[in-house]
Amino acid sequence: MATSKPTQTSIELTEFKSGRVDFCLVGLTPIILNRLSEKAKRELFMPKGRKTAADKAGTLKHHPFEEFRDSPYLNPDKNAPTYIEHLSTAFKAAIRGAGVDMPGSSKAQLGRLLWAEGERVSIYGYPKLFMATTRSADMNKTPDIRTRAIIENWACRFSVSFVEPVLNVKVVANLLSAAGLIQGVGDWRPEKGSGNYGQFKIVTENDAQFKAITKIGWKQQFAAMQNPVAYDHETEELLEWFKSEVDRRGLKVAGGAK
Repeated sequence: MATSKPTQTSIELTEFKSGRVDFCLVGLTPIILNRLSEKAKRELFMPKGRKTAADKAGTLKHHPFEEFRDSPYLNPDKNAPTYIEHLSTAFKAAIRGAGVDMPGSSKAQLGRLLWAEGERVSIYGYPKLFMATTRSADMNKTPDIRTRAIIENWACRFSVSFVEPVLNVKVVANLLSAAGLIQGVGDWRPEKGSGNYGQFKIVTENDAQFKAITKIGWKQQFAAMQNPVAYDHETEELLEWFKSEVDRRGLKVAGGAK
């Protein structure tokens, strides 16, 4: 009885390798820094419990100057390019999010195929104190006042690594360009649907605006964080009311300068 020989199949493996491209970005709209404050993290770690009416009357619900200084990621190294930084994963998330609206790609796939280099990205520009009405995440969407650092004219440079040949420099650049418009970074970004802050565009290293903003580094930012300036008229009015109310109640609160 004749037996058939097993058929042999060949497996072709695609050779994957890592590509890398450097980008320079300039903000199209102000970036709002939104790191979880030390106070909030401590409350999550060890909650204090409910305050009595007497406790509430004798303490401040918010301290705008502390909240301002807690809102950005800070680099204490004086030799660092900037004092203010942002998570590199925020830029990766923006690229991934842009993939949802771009044909031929998915958020999950892009998450596997590219990544932003390093843990943080240096953000150049002058930080100012920004106070605005927000809505809490509770059922009633309770209004509240939040204080954060905002940089009106900002810039940064960072590197993106990606898997070739699935992605290439042109595709990554197109995704990042789209992310700058429809995703953004920081609070109240377009991705959230309620704001247009944190939008950006890709520029060259020799771009005049990029060169001007990147001159505002660690020393200037450190000074601005110690002596905050109000971002807009509404913030200025709220700060003045806060100072007068603190005096009226006889509370001991450190001033804006540090």
